[in-house]
Amino acid sequence: MDSKLTLGFHRTQIADDSICLQLDSSLRDLPAANSVSPIPLQLLEPLTGSPYSINQNGEKEDDDDDRDVEEFRILGHSLCLKRRRESDSSTSNKREASSSSNGVDVEERRRDLVKTWGNQPLSAVDSEIFEIMEKEKERQFKGIELIASENFVCRAVMEALGSHLTNKYSEGMPGARYYGGNQYIDEIELLCCKRALEAFGLDSESWGVNVQPYSCTSANFAVYTGLLLPGDRIMGLDTPSGGNTSHGYYTPNGRKVSGASIFFESLPYKVNPQTGYIDFDKLEERALDFRPKILICGGSSYPREWGYARLRHIADKCGAVLMCDMAQISGLVAAKECLNPFDYCDIVTSTTHKSLRGPRGGIIFYRKGTKPRKRGIHLGQGDESDQYDFEEKINFAVFPSLQGGPHNNHIAALAIAFKQVTTPEYKAYMQQVKKNAQALAAALLRRKCRLVTGGTDNHLILWDLRPLGLTGKAYEKVCELCHITVNKIAIFGDNGTITPGGVRIGTPAMTSRGCLESDFETIADFLLKAAHIVCMVLREHGNLQKAFTNGLQTKKEILELQKQVENFATQFAMPDNSPGLL
Repeated sequence: MDSKLTLGFHRTQIADDSICLQLDSSLRDLPAANSVSPIPLQLLEPLTGSPYSINQNGEKEDDDDDRDVEEFRILGHSLCLKRRRESDSSTSNKREASSSSNGVDVEERRRDLVKTWGNQPLSAVDSEIFEIMEKEKERQFKGIELIASENFVCRAVMEALGSHLTNKYSEGMPGARYYGGNQYIDEIELLCCKRALEAFGLDSESWGVNVQPYSCTSANFAVYTGLLLPGDRIMGLDTPSGGNTSHGYYTPNGRKVSGASIFFESLPYKVNPQTGYIDFDKLEERALDFRPKILICGGSSYPREWGYARLRHIADKCGAVLMCDMAQISGLVAAKECLNPFDYCDIVTSTTHKSLRGPRGGIIFYRKGTKPRKRGIHLGQGDESDQYDFEEKINFAVFPSLQGGPHNNHIAALAIAFKQVTTPEYKAYMQQVKKNAQALAAALLRRKCRLVTGGTDNHLILWDLRPLGLTGKAYEKVCELCHITVNKIAIFGDNGTITPGGVRIGTPAMTSRGCLESDFETIADFLLKAAHIVCMVLREHGNLQKAFTNGLQTKKEILELQKQVENFATQFAMPDNSPGLL
């Protein structure tokens, strides 16, 4: 028999998130006016018992006062349907109307879900990282920071580094970006360049500057990339003599340890092993034989002045570009507290976070305009050229050759630091840095310690620990347990950087916290106590590894010195004006 009954299933949403089915009982051949309204039904699990319950009077009672329950079978499967009564339908319609009227609220909730995670503080978003950062802040506050290449920045620099400027992508140079929306970024970078030249007393007609490098190593490699071809020759101070690996360095077994030595051929010059000073006579002899295309001065661990006039003479004789990496002494140069490399060099690079007290990054200064008559034959220019052409080559090497978009937050912070560099207060600060270094050197010499070159002309000293039978590595580890931070360094004549024979000690960071000469007398006592502890530990255990295994961290002498250091260090506030922990 051909049935005219249609069973239609339509999925809709109801309050308890189950599936609602509608039984369409309309007859196909009936006019629309005579059709029967669809009956809403709810699909339930098969009944395992009676759909009724017995009340206290022994009468059957529907478990659901609001809906009729009916059991039927489809394809052999037993199903139950609940027919929603008029009251239910009315409630459902009201709910749907409410949901429709609240559509705007739903959108707002969706927007809020996206925005919420961006508006929470670090402590709420990532408590694990927050706690580690707080521990590092505590370490800095309670310790004595003597690494020569570290410093503490001011609050204004920190604010710029953590600002919205990090959101903007700005590949290219000001006025020639690969992205739109950089009008204010351009203003910041141009202002930073202007202040960089002013900080070092440079004329914009004779010098240009690029403030985009991510570090001084990046800046140095950009210079090589712009001015050299792979395999061309460079010459810098040997790393065990106080040079930097970014100037080209090979380990004693011939391993190339930096991009400079991988892509270019490097030959180092060295210090005199008896005096610790650069041997300029041998430097000239080697340079004339090697004929480098770039002669590099400056280093990481050289405590004396650089003979720029002699280096200029040598560069001219061998036809080399003279480049200075002033990363360690840039603050002294800006404050006019040391000889000025800009008077003699063609290119000057630097970090920005050491004695300059700026953000972590690099910078490149380069000559522009007409060359002086007595300059040597410069790279890629030949005799017929009387103009410097460094600007385009170096800028192109920074971007797009080596880097992507600049860190705009860093550039803004650097502009702030350069503004501070031009103040009388900064000059007084750098003068105090030198006084503190000389006071520390004198204090250690009075205690019969051996310093490379016998002292210092700048902000750092090199303490040769070999007469005490110590290595820089062992001394650094014990100092760290006592909350004193120094860094091991190779001393010329030892077996290289694997087991360096000394430590480098600098004064900028603790000067930033307010330490004066008398305070560095106290620091000298702490340093000597740490040396005595290392000697005692090595006598007892033979090596530091065994000492750690046997509980070196809890040794009485270690804990006593640690406490003394903490009591001393916590007298001095951090430069961001916070006395310590938040």
